[in-house]
Amino acid sequence: MEKKVLQIPVTEDETRKLRIGDVVYLTGHIFTSRDMAHLRLRKMYEKGEKLPKDFKGAVIFHAGPVCLKNEDGSWRLNVIGPTTSIRMEPHADFVGKLGVKILVGKGGMEKDTIEACKKYGYVYLQAAPGCAAKLAEGIVKVNDVTWFELGMPEALWDLQAVEFGPLVVGMDSTGASIYKNIKEKALEKLDTMYPPVK
Repeated sequence: MEKKVLQIPVTEDETRKLRIGDVVYLTGHIFTSRDMAHLRLRKMYEKGEKLPKDFKGAVIFHAGPVCLKNEDGSWRLNVIGPTTSIRMEPHADFVGKLGVKILVGKGGMEKDTIEACKKYGYVYLQAAPGCAAKLAEGIVKVNDVTWFELGMPEALWDLQAVEFGPLVVGMDSTGASIYKNIKEKALEKLDTMYPPVK
């Protein structure tokens, strides 16, 4: 299988070609963002304020990195693992409006994200949970951090990645979702194992 390495910023043409099950790696700037950073970005956007980063063609990783401070005041990454993405479901359309083309996380997302992926041409990539040290190997530098006052996990980190992955396309821009497929198959099995009582 061909190794797909996407350069960030990513184009919509690139993301619309991806399909569920594809394995990709990412090179370039990756931003981390969780609940609090999403809320702050949204408020700023709604007020027409300048955002701290350019999100056109961007990658947002639902993660809370553990970083260590160097003597010169710079940061280095220790470990980074995905956090549960469903908490960011209310922001599905918003991240599309920002121009984000890739979300990375764990556990998948729901119907609002499926619709936003189709509308804006972005994709959701599954990062392997429990592999925080391994994933950190793909991050070569911490460029900077914004809103550290929110706490280390909730801050907006700008990370420099080189072939970060492997990541699996869990949701694509056609409306396909491996999470939806798994859920439907599980419900079918339940109906077979426990038929409705008449």
